[in-house]
Amino acid sequence: MQQLTFCGLEISFDHRVLEPRPWTEAQSEWAAELLVDAPPGPVLELCAGVGHIGLGAVCESDRNLIMVDINPAARVLALENAALNGLDSQVEFRLNQMETALDADERFSLIVADPPWVRSADTSLFPEDPVRAIDGGDDGLDLARTCVDLFDLHLSPGGSGLLQIGTLAQAEAITAYAADRRSGSLSVVDSRAYERGVLILFVH
Repeated sequence: MQQLTFCGLEISFDHRVLEPRPWTEAQSEWAAELLVDAPPGPVLELCAGVGHIGLGAVCESDRNLIMVDINPAARVLALENAALNGLDSQVEFRLNQMETALDADERFSLIVADPPWVRSADTSLFPEDPVRAIDGGDDGLDLARTCVDLFDLHLSPGGSGLLQIGTLAQAEAITAYAADRRSGSLSVVDSRAYERGVLILFVH
């Protein structure tokens, strides 16, 4: 077991999960800023891993946080991290596929997502990372597209979705995907590029 400090929280992880990346504190910090004026309701974290991004987003608020991931090890570690930081009363973890983890009528004020975005053909370039945690399909965007679909279905009116992706090219592709959705209710309003990835802000 290893530990690191993330947004002032003590976060545990091990070889069964993706090691939290320090730069992703930016996603938690942006999410926390968005929560100040977000509509009422809970926060959802998709592809939660050990829960560091979601916990960092809600740690200074009283918002409830629902985490979703398919890795049983992630569930154990995320709940331990919530308890370690005194946030366990705010947290629920659903061990499930994203597509089936939510009820049709559930709505969230904010959804944060850090899906795998490495192309399947390139996963061997990252031998230290569990393949399931980084494999995003042929173009790296399979799970990112699912996240956008869930933003559209489950954000409250006026709610925000904050998606992490790998490259500017992928960001352009996922922005185009969102624009092509028939509902027309989801818009990209901002993005921020970092050395290791890109954050995209959607509003509903």
